[in-house]
Formats: sequence, structure tokens, C-alpha cells
Amino acid sequence: MTSGLRALTSRGRSFIASGLAAMLCAVALGEQDLLRIGVLIAALPLLAAVVVARTRYRLSCARRLDPPRTETGTDATVTLRLENITRLPTGLLLIEDTVPYALGARPRFILDRVESRGIREIDYRVRSDLRGRFPIGPLTVRISDPFGLVELTRSFTISDTLVVTPRVVALPHVRLSGEWSGGGESRTRSVAAAGDDDVAPREYRQGDDLRRVHWRSTARYGELMVRREEQQWQSRGALLLDTRRYAHRGEGPRSSFEVAVSVAASIGVHLAREGLGLRLVTDQGAQHLDDVGASWSLLDALAVVRTGSARSLEYGVGALRQGGGDGLVVAVLGGIDVEQAEALARLRHGNMTGVAVLLDVAGWERPELGSNEEYRAAQAVLAGAGWRVVRLPSGVSIADVWPEAGQRGRFATSGGAA
Repeated sequence: MTSGLRALTSRGRSFIASGLAAMLCAVALGEQDLLRIGVLIAALPLLAAVVVARTRYRLSCARRLDPPRTETGTDATVTLRLENITRLPTGLLLIEDTVPYALGARPRFILDRVESRGIREIDYRVRSDLRGRFPIGPLTVRISDPFGLVELTRSFTISDTLVVTPRVVALPHVRLSGEWSGGGESRTRSVAAAGDDDVAPREYRQGDDLRRVHWRSTARYGELMVRREEQQWQSRGALLLDTRRYAHRGEGPRSSFEVAVSVAASIGVHLAREGLGLRLVTDQGAQHLDDVGASWSLLDALAVVRTGSARSLEYGVGALRQGGGDGLVVAVLGGIDVEQAEALARLRHGNMTGVAVLLDVAGWERPELGSNEEYRAAQAVLAGAGWRVVRLPSGVSIADVWPEAGQRGRFATSGGAA
């Protein structure tokens, strides 16, 4: 009863106030008929509160996201499935789902009646121009009487998460020599022939299959060791994303940082489809991926990446150097100076292939300015160390300049060699 009284609407409170006023006037004037009318008006919302409060609707709710992972700027469909699992039909139901502001306004629906064991499915669309993980739910159901005097709200606890990933651009195939280096061994040995004691183990590296762990050697050396003869030739690489706040320009989805995230996602998905196992590194260090080499894991990580306050790439360069074994390193960079370019340049050694995608952030807010001297000097440092430098001006798609990453001996611009 208490919950029913708290659920009185403005109309219900007005009825009670009107009924009490009528009863007071009836007592003052000695009008019995007016007293009866006042009692009826005041009792109506109270009776409605009792009925609604004692209503024992049992509803089950399920939610389906199609797809559960979508790109920025594309729609996802949310399907709500409500089932009345009691023998009593429901009355008027007001349904409202909880969605973040970035996905649009809260969807509201009205169901007149759900019969016993009845099922209703409701679809609505959500869309976001921002990356991230967005909770959807819980669902609230408002139960109302036919006169609109009482409205009782009940909520479900179930919620789901929609992952909005960066925009991925299809890239043409480019042969990057060195991309198949650095992981695994080039030969195989037979355990049956050599015996378990003769296995030549090596230390565990990120991306190795845990089923290859050699436990006897692990106990002997005190660190994870894997069987060398069982490791197949693997392709390994690293993707460095510059997330320094001061290295980017612009605001919102068209800022240089959001473009850099989209470029990293496009390159990562492209290389993963070609069989390259990538690890993600930012200027804040290595980022955890649930499954190294899987594009969905990389996209999930990039969906929530944010800018940081670091002013140098030392942590990112250190993480790349510490990981080791990479035959290919792709760096997606904002504004860098000569000192940071030299630190990156020293990473390249042997047969390792280094590709640097440089966003021309100087012209991001004012394209007419073009590249500055510091930007061109950083290009020259990387190119001189053997890196393949791809310049990405504002308004140019990464798909247009990506073929330049396959050319050696010079760095690329959007219009050709420089």
C-alpha cells in the first residue's frame, strides 16, 4: 500500500485533493450527496493504488545486440524480448530502456496488453560517433492503472555492453619484407627421436602457445620455458600508437587522434588477416590483448584507448625494445620532434622492417600551413635509418597512401616521393 501511494501520479493526487475538498465543503454545508461524491473521488486513486501494488506480474526480459561490436557511425539493433510467465494478462505497460547519451535518446514503448504466456519483441536502433564500451540497460517497466492515477516502476537487473570500435578502412596488399621474422624457429625436431630430456627449450615469449610449455625445464630454470622443436615459424609484429595528448590537434571524431586510432585499427586488422600476430604498444607501454593476433581483441583495445599526459615516447620505445622478436614494427605517430624520431630510429636493426605513418598534425586545424620544419626533420631522421615513412595529411585516407609503405629507400608523401 505504501509503495502504491508513492506511485500516485499528479492526476491521482489531484483526485485525492479534490475529494477531500468536496468532503470538507459537504460537512460545512450539510450536503450528504456532496459528501458521497467527495468520498468516491478520494477513494478512487486509493483503490487503484491497492490494485496496482498487489499486482504480481512476472515478466522475463532478454536483450540481443546485433551486432554486439560495431564501428563508429554505423547502426546496431537492440531487440528486447518480454515474456509474461504468469496466467494473468498484464495491463498497460510503459517500457523504457537505459542507454548512454552517446547512443541517443532513451527508447520508450507502450504495450497495451500482454496475454498469459505471451511474448513481445521490440526493436530499436542505436548509433554512436564515439568509440567506447557502452552499457545498455537495465530495462524499466512502468505499470499503470487504466485511469492513469497510479504508476509503479519496476526494473530488471540485466544489462549488456555494446562495443563501438574505430572505423576500419580496407587496405591494399603491400609486401613488407621482414614481417615473417622474429618468432618461432625455422626448423623442427622430433621429440620421439630425441626424447624428452634432449629437448632444447627456450624462454617463453609473448604469443607462444601455453601447450608448448616444457615443465621440467621451467622447474629447472625458474621461468617459463617452451619446447623449441615444436614451435612453428610464426609471424610477429608490433603496432605502436602515439596517444600523447599534446602530439595531436583537433576535437571530436575528426581530430588527429581519432584518425590515428582509425589508422591503427585499419593496419592492425589488415595485417592480422594476412596472418601476422600483432601486439599493441602505446606511449604508455604495452597494452594487454586477450588474444594476440586476433583482430577483435585489437579492436576492443582500441575502442577504449584514450590520450595520455606523457610528452615523450620513451615508455613506448622501451616496451618495443623489451618485447623483442618483432620482424615488423608499424608506428602511427602524431607530432614528433627530432629527438623522439632518433629514439625510434635506433629500434630498427637487422632485417626488421619499420613503417612510420606520420600524421601531419601541423595542418590539421589549418591545412594551408602545411608541414613545419621539425616535422620534415623527423621524417628525414626516420628515413635515413631505413624506416619507410608514410605522410598522412588531413583529409587523406590511409588506403590512398598505404601502398607507399612497400617502397624502400625513400619516405612517401600523399603525392609521391619527397
